[in-house]
Amino acid sequence: MTGGNESCSAGPIPVSYLSCLTYILGEWTGVEHIEDYLSYAVYLLWVLFPLAVVFLLPGVIVILFYISILFLHIYKRKNELREAYSSDFWDGAKLMLATLWDGHGRIWHGYELHGTENIPEGPGLIVFYHGATPVDCIYFIARLLIQNKRYCHVVADHFVFRLPGFNILLDVHGVIHGPKEECVSSLKKGRLLAIAPGGVREALFSDEMYTILWGDRKGFAQVAIDAKVPIIPMFTQNVREGFRTLGGIKILRTLYERIRLPVVPLYGGFPVKLRTFIGEPIPYEPNITAEELTEKAKAAVQALIDKHQKIPGNIFRALMERFQTQKKED
Repeated sequence: MTGGNESCSAGPIPVSYLSCLTYILGEWTGVEHIEDYLSYAVYLLWVLFPLAVVFLLPGVIVILFYISILFLHIYKRKNELREAYSSDFWDGAKLMLATLWDGHGRIWHGYELHGTENIPEGPGLIVFYHGATPVDCIYFIARLLIQNKRYCHVVADHFVFRLPGFNILLDVHGVIHGPKEECVSSLKKGRLLAIAPGGVREALFSDEMYTILWGDRKGFAQVAIDAKVPIIPMFTQNVREGFRTLGGIKILRTLYERIRLPVVPLYGGFPVKLRTFIGEPIPYEPNITAEELTEKAKAAVQALIDKHQKIPGNIFRALMERFQTQKKED
């Protein structure tokens, strides 16, 4: 005991403190050579820390969503008297949130938007490849509002409307879940509307090969035909390298098909280069069928992938593209 007490008071302060703490812990637990176990625990923490980070980083996006929700509640409370007299009550809030998300995109991903000249002045249906998260679509909406003063509405999966606290965010931004009639009505009002035909299935189970998973979905094409609007293809380079999923695990795919909820874990949040490309619009044709238009839209999105994405996707290469000079696109 005397030797132990002396170790707590002798030597430099940091060493004596750690020695004393180790001694007390050993006495309390009754484990001999506890310092070896502590060293091993520290080593495990050091080894596993990068793995923990890649699963925790996607939480930053969730935090940004709830910061946006909190801002909207504060904005509404501060301006509630004006709400009854103003048709553009939420315009200031939308611009502020667009600035927040655009700033995140610029800083974390060096986000770029190309081809906005392909977006028509009137209504149009933007069809895009769905990454593991819709963060690229959010960056696109924010940049388009700031840069072109145009707002794009979006179609989201049903489960998004059941997320706690999200109602105000979805209402303010005019997010819809369908059905077809609601999408057609939105387009006939002159709006831009974005949809990912692959939906959650494509988000969770596509991979670094950027395989389009639309199945037999052609409802979006019928919407464009009924609303008599063009389809505008869109793709974001490296979207699969920013966030990835464990969708290759078969049991998770089986579970999703049973319950239709996004139960597949995400990882990543890597600061890779993201560039969104807008392709040339597919004009409305009165005599085209939904099946034919679906194939045209799929081919257009695939053409953007083939032109702008190196296959298979590589996280390290996508990170290095942050430091490369952007070549002028054709």
